[in-house]
Amino acid sequence: MISYQDWLKYAATEQGRVQMICTAIAQHKGTEMYRTAFDAEEYDCQRNVTILKYRKVLYTLTGKAVEDVYTPNHKICSNFFNRFTTQLNQYLLGNGAAFEDEGIKERLGEDFDDKLQQMGRNALVQGLAFGFWNLDHLECFKFTEFVPLWDEYTGQLMAGIRFFQIDGDKPLRATVYELDGYSEYVQPSGEEMRMAEPKRPYRLTVTSTAAAGVEEVSGENYPGFPVIPMWGNIHHQSELVGLRQSIDAYDLIKSGFANDMDGAHLYWLLQNSGGMDDIDIAQMLERLNVLHAAVADDEGQITAHEVNIPYESRVAYLDRLEEDMYRDFQALNVEKVTSGNHTATAINAAYQPFDTKADAFEYQVLQFWKQLSAVTGIEGKPTFTRNRVANRQDEINMLLSCAEYLDEETIVQQLCNVLGIADAADEVLARRQESAANAIIEEELPEDDEE
Repeated sequence: MISYQDWLKYAATEQGRVQMICTAIAQHKGTEMYRTAFDAEEYDCQRNVTILKYRKVLYTLTGKAVEDVYTPNHKICSNFFNRFTTQLNQYLLGNGAAFEDEGIKERLGEDFDDKLQQMGRNALVQGLAFGFWNLDHLECFKFTEFVPLWDEYTGQLMAGIRFFQIDGDKPLRATVYELDGYSEYVQPSGEEMRMAEPKRPYRLTVTSTAAAGVEEVSGENYPGFPVIPMWGNIHHQSELVGLRQSIDAYDLIKSGFANDMDGAHLYWLLQNSGGMDDIDIAQMLERLNVLHAAVADDEGQITAHEVNIPYESRVAYLDRLEEDMYRDFQALNVEKVTSGNHTATAINAAYQPFDTKADAFEYQVLQFWKQLSAVTGIEGKPTFTRNRVANRQDEINMLLSCAEYLDEETIVQQLCNVLGIADAADEVLARRQESAANAIIEEELPEDDEE
């Protein structure tokens, strides 16, 4: 791994910079964290790379392994990883960040909440994501497209290289981010890498007039490095670590179950067929499945035997694996919460592990915000509203039982929150106060004299 000190030492010349960029990208792709992040991205897209690479083989009489193309080889990929990471990310960041000063959100850009959700998702899946403050808005970099250059002494991110290439025969582009600006490099297919744009400051100010046109261009940088890391957890690793083996086992058993249902309930006993290898036997079985008939020599014999597929044990183990994955990830199994009429206490208890997981993730988000605040100069602490399944009737009854001890404004606001109409609380309160005032006026008006 190339550090920031290595970069300063060997990238002093333009030739050295080009060599360091190529070396840093190559070493980055070779790290264990990169390989895990790459695989985690596949699992998140419901592509289990472990089971998709699994091959069934047959052996010839000489011992040569040949891929089995005669029997079923279903490869069923589950979606547990995407479900868990999406659930956690949207639970914490789905409603966006809120600040006491409403003007802060405007300064952060219109799509700040969207970018923060994107960063959270990438941090959970790949283990690490990067946010780049680009003048007046936030941009998100994945770990699989950004090479961090850490300081050897402080561990802080001091520089980095973002790279991308849409195909193997297309140009490789790289952007080098440093404290004093950024520069662009390009490497066309089959050629050496070269500078595309020289280093420039992060913020440019252009002074112009209608008569003279552009008069002056000046630039400045930020007080800190504008590319900021966001970790997915305190272990600095993908959430797939530790969960992958359970997902693989679940997918393998489920796929094997499907393969067995395709005819493995019968097996055939062949007598006087010692000259047949695995391929010959597989071809014969394939023909039996198509024609449902076979021809045996005078001395040969083919006998069918039926076997019961172990259904109950597989289903029980799949259920156990699913339950273990929910518990290990501390995810919320909504089916258990929503089945039946659970009390608010039972629902809160079911949420406790998930809330603990969300608290740990929120800590990483707030650490990212502190560094972003130092770069942008935008002060204020964000808060996040979490979406929860709740027994509304229990919560409404609890609020009404406390009505005599709380003021009217608090009761109205809390009831509107429970009913999901928090934005209408002020309007509801105003109408209630208006109705109460009208009632008082009607009581004070004298009754008309009878004729």
